[in-house]
Amino acid sequence: MNPIIFCDFDGTITESDNIIMIMEKFASAEANEIKNAILNEELSIQEGVKQLFSLLPSSLKDEIISYVLENAKIREGFGEFISFTQKHDIPLYIVSGGIDFFLHPVLEPYGPFENIFCNHAEFSGEKINIVYPHSCDDLCSSQGCGCCKPSIIRSLSDQDMETIVIGDSITDLQAAKLANHVFARDLLIKKCEQYDIPYQSFHNFYDIINKLEEMIEVKI
Repeated sequence: MNPIIFCDFDGTITESDNIIMIMEKFASAEANEIKNAILNEELSIQEGVKQLFSLLPSSLKDEIISYVLENAKIREGFGEFISFTQKHDIPLYIVSGGIDFFLHPVLEPYGPFENIFCNHAEFSGEKINIVYPHSCDDLCSSQGCGCCKPSIIRSLSDQDMETIVIGDSITDLQAAKLANHVFARDLLIKKCEQYDIPYQSFHNFYDIINKLEEMIEVKI
C-alpha cells in the first residue's frame, strides 16, 4: 500500500465547524439561510462561503481570530496522528474549505505544515472578501467548490497511490467520491450513504490511527 492522506480541517481536525461558529457569533440571521442553502446543495460552496463572509466587517479580523483560538477544540488524537504520518512517511495534505486567517493560527502548535490548501481572506475593503486560489480543474463536476479538493487530489496523487480522505461535511463529498478509503463523520456519513460511497466512521484520530495500522500493516 502506498497511502496519501487528504484531511479536512473544520469539523474534522477541530470538533466544530469554525465557519459556522464564526457566523453564529458575529453575523446576522441571514447567515443561517445561506448555511442551509450550502448544506442542502442549493448554493455552491464557493458562492455560499463568499456570501457568508461578506456579511462581516473587515474590522472584525483580530476579534474573529481571538474568538476562534479561544473556542476551537482540536479533535482528540490529532497530534499523535501527525506523528504517525511522519514516522511512516505518509504524505499528509490538509485540504480545507476554511479560511487562512484563522486556520493557520489554530494549526500552528502542531506544525510546521508545508501542505495546507485553503481559501484566502482579504481585508482591504469594508467587508471581508474571500478569494479562492485552489479553483476547480476541468474535470471537477461541481465547478463551485471554492477550495477544490478533487482537483487537489488529482494533482498530487497517481494510480499507484491509495488515496485516503478524512472529512465531515458537504465540502468533502466530491473528494470522497474519488478516494480509495474514506473516514467520515457527521454529515459526510449521510452523504456517503446517499451516494453509496464506502466509508469508515470515526470519533477521534485514534480511531483513524488504529485503522491505518491495519491497512498498511505497521505498528506505531
